[in-house]
Amino acid sequence: CNWILRREITNSFGTSNADFPPGDPGMYQLDVTLRRGQNLAARDRGGTSDPYVKFKLGGKEVFRSKTVHKNLNPVWEEKTCILIDNLREPLYIKVFDYDFGLQDDFIGSAFLDLTSLELNRQTDVTLSLKDPHYPDHDLGSIFLSVLLAPGDQREATMLMRKSWKRSSKFQTQSLRLSDLHRKSQLWRGIVSVTLIEGRELKAMDANGLSDPYVKFRLGHQKYKSKIVPKTLNPQWREQFDFHLYEERGGIIDITVWDKDVGKKDDFIGRCQIDLSTLSKEQTHKLEMPLEEGEGYLVLLVTLTASAAVTISDLSINSLEDQKEREEILKRYSPMMMFHNISDVGFLQVKVIRAEALMAADVTGKSDPFCVVELNNDRLLTHTVYRNLNPEWNKIFTFNIKDIHSVLEVTVYDEDRDRSADFLGKVAIPLLSIQNGEQKAYVLKNKQLTGPTKGVIYLEIDVIFNAVKASIRTLMPKEQKYIEEEDRLSKQLLLRNFIRMKHCIMALVTAVCYISSCFDWDSPPRSLAAFLLFLFVVWNFELYMIPLALLLLLVWNYFLIVSGKDNRQHDTVVEDMLEDEEEEDDRDDKDSEKKGFMNRLYAIQEVCVTVQNILDEIASFGERIKNTFNWTVPFLSWLAIVALSVFTVILYFIPLRYIVLVWGINKFTKKIRNPYAIDNNELLDFLSRVPSDVQVMQYHELKQDPTHSPSKRKKNNPA
Repeated sequence: CNWILRREITNSFGTSNADFPPGDPGMYQLDVTLRRGQNLAARDRGGTSDPYVKFKLGGKEVFRSKTVHKNLNPVWEEKTCILIDNLREPLYIKVFDYDFGLQDDFIGSAFLDLTSLELNRQTDVTLSLKDPHYPDHDLGSIFLSVLLAPGDQREATMLMRKSWKRSSKFQTQSLRLSDLHRKSQLWRGIVSVTLIEGRELKAMDANGLSDPYVKFRLGHQKYKSKIVPKTLNPQWREQFDFHLYEERGGIIDITVWDKDVGKKDDFIGRCQIDLSTLSKEQTHKLEMPLEEGEGYLVLLVTLTASAAVTISDLSINSLEDQKEREEILKRYSPMMMFHNISDVGFLQVKVIRAEALMAADVTGKSDPFCVVELNNDRLLTHTVYRNLNPEWNKIFTFNIKDIHSVLEVTVYDEDRDRSADFLGKVAIPLLSIQNGEQKAYVLKNKQLTGPTKGVIYLEIDVIFNAVKASIRTLMPKEQKYIEEEDRLSKQLLLRNFIRMKHCIMALVTAVCYISSCFDWDSPPRSLAAFLLFLFVVWNFELYMIPLALLLLLVWNYFLIVSGKDNRQHDTVVEDMLEDEEEEDDRDDKDSEKKGFMNRLYAIQEVCVTVQNILDEIASFGERIKNTFNWTVPFLSWLAIVALSVFTVILYFIPLRYIVLVWGINKFTKKIRNPYAIDNNELLDFLSRVPSDVQVMQYHELKQDPTHSPSKRKKNNPA
């Protein structure tokens, strides 16, 4: 009976299930105080980490500390009590760096030998952290105080009774767990922050200047500004939003840094914004002096009420309720085109179920849950345990701020002892959605380049105002905060080089074609080109430039409609994406094959910069091509409207008046709105056109014939 009692307690508290070794008196009680960490390894870009600690015994997690943000010398001072039935099983201590939305980074681990502890004596322990893959690296230390004492049978019985009470209490609370999970995700308001400028910042470089950038944090949300080189009075003019989860507000932590290539960035100063002191629905201009440094920042902060973001069961459907549906349609009707420009539309996502998912656990099962993301809005379903064919039956609603956003639905396997395992992902552009259709989407890999195991059934509805969407297209695109850091990849570098080479070769081909007309390689073609040249030059007017682009768009449209589509599937990009995926798989499977990357570490930032510049140049050319190829019809129609307007304006209005209006607007813009964010409407438009790589990633894969989803259409005036 005593043995059964000890085993029952052991299972309740997550310790080892192994038999007791001979000579052990039975149960032990280990009181552990997690004191602090020292000189922990930096895992974030800012040269810091957000560390937390896990204790594991017998392969099971028995304790997890709180997270200390942005600190390499964290102080926890947390206590826990662990019941031990086998002293030969060491206490496994692991330290991680917390990354919201991404896989937490491993910092280091250590073992505490319980057989070396003296009974009933408080012992201070210092453990050096190690990484099995890099045993020579210094990853810091963890300081503990431990007390090992024989377990009292009576006390063990009391603890077991408490665990029974907790278990029964959990059964009662589990009925409301879904509701609590839902409430913990929904934000109560939005904090809109505009970073205007910095003034009189501290000089950190030898030339008496700095290369400053700013980092913001509100809870788990982070934002990093662009770098302004060589100045002490930087102008950023950047706007972003944070979600506000607390009714009383919160604290925005702001730090200013000086960018240094090849070494750790220099700290310039910090400040905080207490949101509880700011009134809502009002824009506040704040001049924040920097602590621990010099100068100050100028910001605009606005607190607004929460947008219509909800989580509900399938039984609660806004669009099936006739009254709510009419209100939503009225909100985005043409009559409301100039009311609240930032509220472009309404998105409803039904996450119904998944089938034939990958088995991530050793039992041949998975514990899947879904993450639904739209830009920086991120909601989760509950977890369905031990199931490869889970049913979630949840409805998520979002406000659409940009109709060119991409809905991302990712399936993970929940793992209590470590970060969630990736099972599959789909990316769906909002403009490609067919309303009211339940559809099975084939899950893709992390890079969205090929299929993985399983399909997910979704039903999506999009309602939006076309005029608001068009106006928003000409404004800066919202930056996504939760993104993986840029990494150096041989395949990615090669892919971007080939893409840029294709763009340059297209220009070279056009120049060669024109040159062949001059050389009379084909007399009929050269004669036609000569007559066209004479006619155009003799009759040239400025309005003919947008008119020619308009005719090119119309010509391509009729080619596509007539079935003579001259668009070619870019197999080169697809092959390069597959090669990149294979390289990622090799890196994940074998860390010893990274010697090439390690040798390039010293110049990694330079190589990543070159890699990104190649990507930007190639993407720019591909986006222009895809605009005229009608890759996104909404954007091509918008281009037709804009070119038509420009053609009419240039035809009827003299050029001097157009230039005069343009110049007056430019000169008076800063006077009329001192804190306006500068933007280029043409570049903002092109940023919404997908590059060839994005077209491949958003391409919907054909599903397995064995999966035939029941499709149902609804009458949807949207």
